[in-house]
Amino acid sequence: MIEFYLIKVSFLATVSFVITILWTPVLTHFLYKYKVGKSIRDSSSAPIFAKLHSKKAGTPTMGGILIWGTTLFLILFFFYMGKFFGGKWEAMNFLSRPETFLPLGVLIASALVGWMDDFVEVSKRGYKGGGLRMWHRVLLYAIIAAVGAWWFYFKLDWTTLHVPFVGDFDIGLWFIPFFILVIVSTAFSVNETDGLDGLAGGVVLMAFASYGAIAFALGRYNLATFCAVIMGALIAFLWFNINPSRFFMGDTGSMPLGITLGVVAILTNYALLLPIIALVLVLESLSVIIQVSSKKIRKKKVFISAPIHHHLEALGWSEPKIVMRFWLIAGVSSVVGMMMFLLDRF
Repeated sequence: MIEFYLIKVSFLATVSFVITILWTPVLTHFLYKYKVGKSIRDSSSAPIFAKLHSKKAGTPTMGGILIWGTTLFLILFFFYMGKFFGGKWEAMNFLSRPETFLPLGVLIASALVGWMDDFVEVSKRGYKGGGLRMWHRVLLYAIIAAVGAWWFYFKLDWTTLHVPFVGDFDIGLWFIPFFILVIVSTAFSVNETDGLDGLAGGVVLMAFASYGAIAFALGRYNLATFCAVIMGALIAFLWFNINPSRFFMGDTGSMPLGITLGVVAILTNYALLLPIIALVLVLESLSVIIQVSSKKIRKKKVFISAPIHHHLEALGWSEPKIVMRFWLIAGVSSVVGMMMFLLDRF
């Protein structure tokens, strides 16, 4: 039976990759035709960032539609094909209430919110001509996370927190703020990491690969398949997103990927491994928090520019070098996280 699930995961990841590759030209044509271009902050508000990225102004954004669009199509396609025809079609279905209903729901809900943010930016209706302000985004993350926490607590009766190498603890109502903290921090981190061509996509790809493997080892095969489908779409997206990028992920990609990764981590009950598996995301967020805190308290900057990938750019590192090295860190930290899972489990 495990062999079948291995085939299912591999097959649907491949299908996801192929479908995403095939419909990318359609989306690209639309984005370029209607000039859905990204705005670069002006030199008065972010002089270093503007200097480093002014050449990218006008590059289409909203490329994240490829990822969640393909995932939504495949999960609904196999669900309805299985419902109408049964048999092998039903066996390929991976939509289930305990495993993938919530991840799919938050993926689409946050994608629509992210799309709204990108639309505000490209229409020059946002703050200083950009998208939503950060506190607006955090508030939206929190609202989506609160809905997810409600679903976990009241629908799934989930109050247990697993601490690796220690055991399970029933934390009762404290699970709700814990859930919100994980989701908001992950979404924020992915959003901050999405600043260089291919950076966020590659880092998140490895995190989903780790949690997909963890889900598979736990026997949560539908959740593992869900992760695999996202991975297939992400790989296709990265084909066009590596430097020089054909289009950017945008908040319609970074927001849903961050929130969904947090939900997947909690569904495996190994959310406490997330800071290790997604170490790059943690470093990116910490650099922003340190920079903002230092500017408010000490009136001085710690980094030339934050997040840390922009600091390295300002030091003279090339964009591909930063991305490749961060991918290497992400790959190693993902493997370390899976090793800790295996040690804890077996």
